[in-house]
Amino acid sequence: MVRRRSLAFAGVAALVPLVASAVSAQAASGSLAVTTLGRHGAKVATTVTVVAVPSGQTYSVASGKRISLPSGRYLAMTDIWEHGTEGLGTDTIGAQVVQVSGSTSVTLDARKGKAVKVSLDTPADVTEAPRISAQVCAGTVSDMPSAFSAGGWNYQGSLYAIPNSSRLLQFGYMARWTGHDSYVAVKNTTGIPAAPGGSYKRASLATMRFSVRSGTQMAQQHDTALQATPKTDDCTTDLMTEVRDDSAPYSATVHVTPGTWQPRDDIIASNGDDVGGGFPKVRTLRAGQSFTQSFGRAAWSPMHYLPMIGGRSVTFIPDALIGDPDVGVNGADPTKETVVLKKGGTTVKKQTLTNWGTGDAEFSAGIRSAAWYDLSVDAHRYRPGITFPAGMLSSRVTLDWHFKADPAKSMVAPGFMTRFLPTGLNSRNQAAPSSTTTVDVSAGRGSQGPDLRFTQVTAKSVRVWSSADGGRTWKAATVRHSGSTWQASVHNPASGAVALRSEVTDAAGDRSVETVYRAYAIG
Repeated sequence: MVRRRSLAFAGVAALVPLVASAVSAQAASGSLAVTTLGRHGAKVATTVTVVAVPSGQTYSVASGKRISLPSGRYLAMTDIWEHGTEGLGTDTIGAQVVQVSGSTSVTLDARKGKAVKVSLDTPADVTEAPRISAQVCAGTVSDMPSAFSAGGWNYQGSLYAIPNSSRLLQFGYMARWTGHDSYVAVKNTTGIPAAPGGSYKRASLATMRFSVRSGTQMAQQHDTALQATPKTDDCTTDLMTEVRDDSAPYSATVHVTPGTWQPRDDIIASNGDDVGGGFPKVRTLRAGQSFTQSFGRAAWSPMHYLPMIGGRSVTFIPDALIGDPDVGVNGADPTKETVVLKKGGTTVKKQTLTNWGTGDAEFSAGIRSAAWYDLSVDAHRYRPGITFPAGMLSSRVTLDWHFKADPAKSMVAPGFMTRFLPTGLNSRNQAAPSSTTTVDVSAGRGSQGPDLRFTQVTAKSVRVWSSADGGRTWKAATVRHSGSTWQASVHNPASGAVALRSEVTDAAGDRSVETVYRAYAIG
């Protein structure tokens, strides 16, 4: 086993010096030195996390070094990592409650560590010992104990924990067995138990399936993961397991202990940059329940922000204009867009913006009279320094809103954003040549905040067109209304890609037109 990393967390507001005292000599009235011994009794150099109780003030100090501290109660915790032969080694996680008064010394002794043992009725294709990530946390000084923790990971048989029954501590672990599928168990305890670990049955697990498609993303490499996200933060919060790091498309299945889980995806470009992905909705799974998390399904489209009227201006924030609807707003790619506001045929303002490398860009144009206005947005994916994959889908999106605005009134403009979901595509977001694709269409609105009036607007009609020549010509699709969505039947060409366009109108005459170029491919 080759060691790659350890777990170490520090509170966001904490002071974390590397070796020296974290407080001035005038304020300190005591000191602490923590000696760490390995499993054979010899001193081992570690970094010790010291947490004040109950404030959560956190310090970091090298083992054997003395740190000046105010008198009081502290938690000293660390992972004692020892090298072994041929890259093998051991981790021993330990913590001690310390009353600092004057010159105080304590020892964390790995020889007292007990093996963390987990068991699962594994299938025949699981042939290796489980890999276990574990940490000890300051369980009573924060709403998020894992923010004040120390830990590491290793394979079963090489990971130990020093028992400690103090209720000031929590102990959490994540164990993973790997075969054709993966099996993951997490557990949290108050204190470090005398026999850390647990026993699990496959029949009592839930299932999370990952479906990673290709064609829509800025890069093909996807590093998917699953993170424990308990409803009440504990020492398993933030423990994470990689699902698969591979080129899309691919699928993977993870069976997990019931609870709340955060799927994750990082898209990695050829130069090593993280160029996308995100965090979809957290999922709470019961025993026996199954859920499929998709990444990269076509078509990517706008997900946030409608035009706003207020302060005698029309304002638009061009954020999340091209993004993965299965991930949500934080799964959107950066874009460069040209935004134009017109009154009649006269341009009020035209501006080119980008949200790459900055905070939210904003378009704002003053208006003087109540009238019908047209706001258009032409957005392209934009990420300097990388080369987009050839034939990338959803590379461009346009929006055109026609609405009435009164400079004396503040409100969210009565427009819509459309979501297209082509059904029946393969894992590369391709439809069969000369086939017919059913596209689910939804017309949505979202409130922009409590300071603006958000009127309820109902879509009166939805029309859909498709283009097989990049938008030069368009063909009307047959649209059927079904509940709160519409379904469009699109006749596909023999090759190339399909662009989709929708027009949504309400009873007052407000109109929203959205176009996604290269919405899906033919293959």
